[in-house]
Amino acid sequence: MNIFLLFFLLAFISSCATVPYTNRKAFIMLTPYEETYLGEQAFIEVKNNSKLSNNYLENDLIKKVGEKIALAANKPDYKWEFILIDDTGTINAFCLPGGKVAFYSGILPLCKDENGIAVVMGHEIAHALARHGAERISQGELVKLAGRLLAAATSDSSQQKQDLLLTAYGLTTTLGVMLPFSRKQEYEADYIGLILMAKAGYDPNTAVEFWTRMYELSKNKTIPEFLSTHPSDKNRIKEIKNKIPEAMKYYKK
Repeated sequence: MNIFLLFFLLAFISSCATVPYTNRKAFIMLTPYEETYLGEQAFIEVKNNSKLSNNYLENDLIKKVGEKIALAANKPDYKWEFILIDDTGTINAFCLPGGKVAFYSGILPLCKDENGIAVVMGHEIAHALARHGAERISQGELVKLAGRLLAAATSDSSQQKQDLLLTAYGLTTTLGVMLPFSRKQEYEADYIGLILMAKAGYDPNTAVEFWTRMYELSKNKTIPEFLSTHPSDKNRIKEIKNKIPEAMKYYKK
């Protein structure tokens, strides 16, 4: 068997995890403990280097929605924490491993209300639940290891040939593996997020309204999807509409 094929096969078999709700097999080298530790350390840095909002009502709303969706996620081992960063120029939110969630105040006008916050909260918590961060780290480490093996295997070639081969390899791993997989993770987080918000008592149909607003905001600033780590808003809306009937099975007002 080809040494590279054997390497990837052994690495994948020994590091397989199952994503909840989708049952997709994911390559994850980190243990949950290592992943949580990294998330906690990163969150400390975020809080130390960010201006936290002192808006009581907005903070209370973020925490309220977050706790409801965290309950639906059913991860009692996570030390959930929800913060609002005072940055109106940033339209973003994230959830680090271990249940550390941050919203930027710039995304709140786009959310409009509690349901919109639930859409974003569900999506971000879904990333943590599916262990997407650990998966991305594992992919990156595997790419580095494979690159070293490839360099060693071509050590007898001329330097020019090695450089050409490694350049081609880099392009292949970036466009052929890393970016498309990241889009797959985004679609997966959308799907799991719909289920989480439904289980928490929020109508999944409001996800279409949120992403439509996002599309209207960004339609003149988008880049081609095949070069982006995120799905285009049009494709995202289409996929969400397809998944809503399934998510509605979990919905209770």
